[in-house]
Amino acid sequence: PEEVTPNDAPKLNAEQVRNLFHLWNDALDTLDAKTVADRYTKDAVLLPTVSDTVRATPESIKEYFESFLLSKPQGKILESHVTFGPNFAKDVGTYEFTLRGNNNKMVKARYSFIYRYEDGQWKISHHHSSQMPEGLMAAAAAWEEHSKKA
Repeated sequence: PEEVTPNDAPKLNAEQVRNLFHLWNDALDTLDAKTVADRYTKDAVLLPTVSDTVRATPESIKEYFESFLLSKPQGKILESHVTFGPNFAKDVGTYEFTLRGNNNKMVKARYSFIYRYEDGQWKISHHHSSQMPEGLMAAAAAWEEHSKKA
């Protein structure tokens, strides 16, 4: 893809960057993997929450969401920290998902989104999401305790 100079990208404020999350979240609500994958740049990298596989092509990102969307996820940001650079914006923090297709299970995770301006839109060029470690540690400890009693 053609390189976009910083002057070509419209300037965003922190609220507008946070609103880019809502575009992605609305795409999740369509339950259409292509719609979600289209929110990512052509060279995006996705480090997803529920897969060990790094997704670095549009096809692999779409494939991930074909599976993830079965849980009918809807997210909300709990804490957000926005920074800017030449032709990019970064939003990192924590979010929580309601998995409506999985008995409304709630999952908290850390996230990072890096947005770049491509084809006339701000899109996700990097997305990392990982489940909060305290919840994982508590579940592991509970399982260990349960195993000792069995």
